Amino acid sequence: MLPHQGERAPEVVMLLSRLALIVLCAALALPALAQQGAGPPAGGAGPPGPAAVGVTPLRREDVTVTVTLPGRAVAVARTEIRPQVGGEIVEIAHRGGEQVARGTVLFRLDTETLAAELTAAEVAVTGAEVAVSGAQATVDRYDRLQGTGVSQAELETAQVALAGARAVLAGARAERDLAQLALDHAVIRSPIDGVVDIAAVSVGDLVTASQTAPLTTVTQLDPIYVDVSQSRARVLRDRDRATQGNLQPSAGPDARLILETGQAYPLGGRLVSPGIAVSATTGTVPVRLEFPNPDRLILPGQFLRVEVTVGTVNAVLVPQRATSRAASGALTAFLVRDGRADQVVLTETGTHENAWIVTQGVEAGDMLVLDGLTNLRDGAEVTTVPVEIDATGVVREIGALSVERPAATGAADGARPAGDAQAVPAQAPAAQASAAGPGTIDRGAATRTAVGAAPVAR
Repeated sequence: MLPHQGERAPEVVMLLSRLALIVLCAALALPALAQQGAGPPAGGAGPPGPAAVGVTPLRREDVTVTVTLPGRAVAVARTEIRPQVGGEIVEIAHRGGEQVARGTVLFRLDTETLAAELTAAEVAVTGAEVAVSGAQATVDRYDRLQGTGVSQAELETAQVALAGARAVLAGARAERDLAQLALDHAVIRSPIDGVVDIAAVSVGDLVTASQTAPLTTVTQLDPIYVDVSQSRARVLRDRDRATQGNLQPSAGPDARLILETGQAYPLGGRLVSPGIAVSATTGTVPVRLEFPNPDRLILPGQFLRVEVTVGTVNAVLVPQRATSRAASGALTAFLVRDGRADQVVLTETGTHENAWIVTQGVEAGDMLVLDGLTNLRDGAEVTTVPVEIDATGVVREIGALSVERPAATGAADGARPAGDAQAVPAQAPAAQASAAGPGTIDRGAATRTAVGAAPVAR
């Protein structure tokens, strides 16, 4: 039996409601689908454009070639003071750390015993002199009486007695001299000019002659030696370059010191010993240099760095921050040629300040990439921004001066006009602010900095 039409009305109404809901959802989804089909929205990421890099032109110049070697300071002279006679210390006549001259009294020992020994030795000399006088008188008398009452045998006996008396006198005089030296050595003096150390003994201590423990030390600090070790292979390479005319050797060894603080020592040094043997383990040659040290700024045992001037070479200076090492160990850098980055291999012969001394791989006038090296690839299309680098490794853009950007709500307070001396370099229109790290041009800052260098404040 079919249901009545009135009984089916609620089902029809429910079905119509569901159809209306589906139609409404479809209508709402159509704008979104249309927008997706229209392409990327405004401000979305489009195809990447040329990367902005900071470049600087290279130039060829005569560069001083130096080599930095580790060194250790050594005293020119260091003397350990020991007593030459024994006795009791009665005076310490110096203060530790003071400068003393040669002959300055450092210690005094008790001299009573030594003085008594000297007096006894002088008495023995006097007795020996009397004996020699008596023996000489006997010989003279026998000479006059020879043949008239004195035989030849008696004369010879008198002569032997005289020789014995003279020998005794010589021995007595030697003993007297030794006693006098012992008395003189009771006063201990400095044998050299230098700085005396703190005494290792006190007044009243007993010391012995030539004991093992020193009483103190005297060290000569001005001038002072610095010992370094130089690679023999490098010496031979420098000689070959000089023979080929690629290196102009310096007229003489020009060396300067770098202290532990990085400060340059103001006084230059000279070569003392060039070294005549090569180490079998390290292949280096020991070299000794001498430096003036009037202010005692350098002390024995101090480790230093020595920069030795080898000569001059005509080459191109390439800042180290613009280079990198390939997996093979080759030194590489990026140049800009025809609007693209070109990675080249460099041949270097050392360093000068913060740059490599390059003889092959680049030429004068090449545009070297200093900034924007992060993720830069060989052959990538680039746009260039002129920059410069100072002695501390800080890279700055070269361009027109501009007014600081205003804030979002209006002009920034304290904005400077374009002609103000404190204005910052203009920002390249194609550049973007970046925080990718070293080697990136940051257009949001006044300067670009080298690796590890802090940006300069505006």
